[in-house]
Amino acid sequence: MRFPFSRRAATVPVATVPAVPIPAVPIPAVPIPAVPGPAIPVPALPVPPAPEGDEVLLETVGLTKTYAGADGELPVLSGIDLTVRSGEIVALLGRSGSGSGKSTLLRCLAGLLPPSSGTVRYRGTPLAGANPGTALVFQTFALLPWLTVRQNVELGLEARGVAPRERARAAAQAIDLIGLTGFESAYPRELSGGMRQRVGFARALVVEPDVLMMDEPFSALDVLTAENLRGELLELWDSGQFPTRAVVLVTHNIEEAVLMADRIVVLGARPYGTIRETVEVGLERPRDRDCAAFDELVDRVYRIMTGRPKDPRQNGRSENDRSWNDRSDDNRSDDNRSDDDRSDAGEDDSRPDAGQDADQDDARPERRTVANTPLPTAGVDGLCGLAAMIAHRGGRCDLVDLADELGLDIDDLLPQVDALDLLGLAAIHGDDLLLTPEGTAFAGADAQDSRAVFAGAALDVPLVKLIANSLGDRVGATVRTGFLRDLLGRHYTREQTDRQLETATDWGRYAGLFSYDAGRQEYRQEHRPGPPAPGR
Repeated sequence: MRFPFSRRAATVPVATVPAVPIPAVPIPAVPIPAVPGPAIPVPALPVPPAPEGDEVLLETVGLTKTYAGADGELPVLSGIDLTVRSGEIVALLGRSGSGSGKSTLLRCLAGLLPPSSGTVRYRGTPLAGANPGTALVFQTFALLPWLTVRQNVELGLEARGVAPRERARAAAQAIDLIGLTGFESAYPRELSGGMRQRVGFARALVVEPDVLMMDEPFSALDVLTAENLRGELLELWDSGQFPTRAVVLVTHNIEEAVLMADRIVVLGARPYGTIRETVEVGLERPRDRDCAAFDELVDRVYRIMTGRPKDPRQNGRSENDRSWNDRSDDNRSDDNRSDDDRSDAGEDDSRPDAGQDADQDDARPERRTVANTPLPTAGVDGLCGLAAMIAHRGGRCDLVDLADELGLDIDDLLPQVDALDLLGLAAIHGDDLLLTPEGTAFAGADAQDSRAVFAGAALDVPLVKLIANSLGDRVGATVRTGFLRDLLGRHYTREQTDRQLETATDWGRYAGLFSYDAGRQEYRQEHRPGPPAPGR
């Protein structure tokens, strides 16, 4: 088991003596449910996992939810009959802001809202409060800003009374699983939007819920970061390492639902939320967005939601669709923007001139230094997402076409394009962006191997190389940011220096090259660096 508190195995009943209530006592390898009476020790015997795909974990029968209004009860949901089984991802799909009640339904399933009538059952037992078998990932991250990544991840375990040592071990495993290694001591303000949402996922998964519930988890992210995070979560789910038995996803994005879900529950909104139709997806993973079956399913769901066919000339990407078919950068708040977003807003004057792409090789200095090689403001998740999209298109794509397909301006992509080029993971040829062999390896590797490829690439970037070489290979060595600020301050403004250090910190942490303590304002060598990835 990945985590010390596995819920994948069946529970073993314990003999009891009545009238002496005590709390459940965990026995290694055998979860013991809370029962009255002293627990009789049970040996750690192998227990076969519960059969996947046929056990009903959650069920609603005739669920109705209303709220009090000035003119009486206002209906939100009516007559919802729904089941969630082990081994499946279920998408609750409805138009954004349409009153379909999809988020309300999710909270009823989690036991956070009581139904006005009808029943919600978890493993056959009606809920009378918070659902003990679920954990929720929010759209707006909901992190405590005064806690580090590790402390935020441990919150759920701390609330359950888990001992500090076991809590730390489980949190470390969740952090590694979700791709946050190197960011354990970071505070939320130091993280891009994608990294903050990873903390939300780790915090939910560390308690190993039977059902992971996600309420528009990608809508506060830029399109490239969202694409990367979706892909990594699906990779974990398909690998069997995901420490949960089912997923319920709320979304307004049709393509996201078809890409991720096994079943799509389409909710109507007039005059209140009802299940309009349930669609079985039936496509093998990983799913190809360009295949005819995928397009046909997207068109079918679109017709169910709107009652009208798509305009084939728009290929599902009209301006009207953008409001609810996830062009998620429209929904972001300033506080949730990633580093990529800040550059999109014109805040990154350290980025090289975008008009130089055709002549970039000629203009590139013979010897790159921190003075002549500024870092573009581009977060790791956005880089991973762009590299994956290019790989999906055969390793080469026209940037104008890609931006148009994603519903972005070409300027929105340039920080990530510049960063991939700087890292040697892609090269610009005219209007096209091509992955290099290292970029192809980066895009095609699993999360752990892609970090190794990225580490080798990052060490060729002058500022990252400066920090890593200043630390050397002595474990415990430190470098103060004041030293780096003095060097950069000779060539850049204070704002440019801040942004470059933020990017270098993000890249170095992700690559495992060093850690950073914001309180002490210093970088630290936590372990002896290994050899760079092959091919560098």
